Amino acid sequence: MIYLAVGFPPAAKSCAYRMRETANQFTAQGWDVTVVTVEDESWELESGIDHTLSEKVDPRVETVKLPLRREDLETDIRRYSEQRAISPAKWVKSLRERQQETFPEQNFGEWRGTFEDAVLRVHREKPADLLLATCVPYMNLAPAWRLWEEARVPYAVDFRDGWSIDVVDGREAFGPDSEEGRWEARVLGSAVSLWVVNDPIAEHYRARYPEIADRVHVVRNGYDVDSAPGRTHNPDPESGLVFGYLGTVNFSKQHLEAVLEGWRAARGREPLLANARFEVRGHIGHGANRGSSPQAELLRDAEADGVSYGGPVAKADVASTYARWDAMVLILIGGRYVTSGKVYEYMATGLPIVSAHAIDHDASNVLEGHPLWTGARGIDWEAMADAFVEAAHLAVESTDEQHAEAMAHADRFTREIIMSAAVKNLVNELQLVKGRPQ
Repeated sequence: MIYLAVGFPPAAKSCAYRMRETANQFTAQGWDVTVVTVEDESWELESGIDHTLSEKVDPRVETVKLPLRREDLETDIRRYSEQRAISPAKWVKSLRERQQETFPEQNFGEWRGTFEDAVLRVHREKPADLLLATCVPYMNLAPAWRLWEEARVPYAVDFRDGWSIDVVDGREAFGPDSEEGRWEARVLGSAVSLWVVNDPIAEHYRARYPEIADRVHVVRNGYDVDSAPGRTHNPDPESGLVFGYLGTVNFSKQHLEAVLEGWRAARGREPLLANARFEVRGHIGHGANRGSSPQAELLRDAEADGVSYGGPVAKADVASTYARWDAMVLILIGGRYVTSGKVYEYMATGLPIVSAHAIDHDASNVLEGHPLWTGARGIDWEAMADAFVEAAHLAVESTDEQHAEAMAHADRFTREIIMSAAVKNLVNELQLVKGRPQ
């Protein structure tokens, strides 16, 4: 199998977990997997790299890393052209136009030719029985289509969040008659299978392309078992309860302000929170702006309220980070089309969870029934203050049995279980396709 997976380990991106498990599951089920991605240096410019992510990639997986990187993220001014140095805005506009000449996607469109050549080369050296393209970038659809046109190699698509649906705003991202729309319809029309991460996105694609409705499958993100602390919870309110957030800081300044105001209010009125701390971990910004943003400034300004920002956490240290906390704060953007991968991991900690997201959010569907969840109350500081207070009491007053029940609520969402079933289902679909006329 050829696996187009831009963001594969050691890229320090949340998508890397899903990609790693996908490659591992295909390998475990007897497939010879070749991953096509980009060089590590590309991620050093963007999100950073985490070599601990690579430690659990099956050693039988072969990786082809293409010498590609985003020009707009370059920070070495010695590599700047004269036009970029003199007129940065004009240079960026020209870059965006050039990037979309061969494929309608900013930042990645001009990678199309290199990826197509690589896929054809890999297939010549080791004939493929299947290609799986995971997006973003959506440019990956082009080499999948090219290999189908030239060699009739069946392919599947893992959209995760989808292309023609803006999952954050909950609206159509582009129309059927746009260039993007034509690409999406063409490629999905011949795909063996389409994976998305939740039911609302699946409903969008089944309605938009009814002819492939039976090939659209929900393959949730899930969590890695080794990321769960797996311990009996022993909070110590005397030394101070610790609330934690681990994830990308991709929410707005206003969103974070509401969370911090709710924390401040709860801390002022609840004795259990008087000496409590709120630790924020994860990536802030990308490229040259990593670690620097209005959100980072807000966190620094809130230090007097027991708030701290400790930077990213290596994959190998996730479980030990969770083990230090007494409650989780789930801060998410979007609404019913967004789930996030972190919600599964948060559930697996067995700790109380404060939701700081829209009420009508797919994470709420996943959390329903979790015994230590304070519920979805919207992004309102007063409601969040109440949730922080409730979570503090749950942290101190919940029993070991409730803690175990909370962890068990996440058992069905282990990434291994989810991806193993998804791969088996895709292989079965592939067998059916082989019996159809092409």
